[in-house]
Amino acid sequence: MVGERWTLLVVREALHGVTRFDRFLDHLAIARNVLTDRLNRLVAHGVLNRVQYQDRPVRHEYRITAKGRELATLLTALMEWGDRHLSDESGPPRVTEHVVCGGHVVTMLNCETCGRPVSPGDVTTRPR
Repeated sequence: MVGERWTLLVVREALHGVTRFDRFLDHLAIARNVLTDRLNRLVAHGVLNRVQYQDRPVRHEYRITAKGRELATLLTALMEWGDRHLSDESGPPRVTEHVVCGGHVVTMLNCETCGRPVSPGDVTTRPR
């Protein structure tokens, strides 16, 4: 689902507070039919909730769910990778800052059991 073109961009906008169809269109310059499809899929997967806010004509908002908010880590990690490997000498076009202290936000892998940070070389996967 998240590998489909436009899906993560729709999620990004929802994480930044966009809730209405026309605002998604304005922010993304996406075709209406594609946006409709992505919103419907995100609702079906529980990433967004569709909530009616108007009766005539019937209109809906798309609100990010807790499941959808968990994708913020993925989006931040992808942005970090792009900042490191694709930015020119002037630096990345956007920075992610902690609202409380102004520090740069980074993603980290941590062990669920001991809480220590781990690097990709410290990780293995296995069948259950």
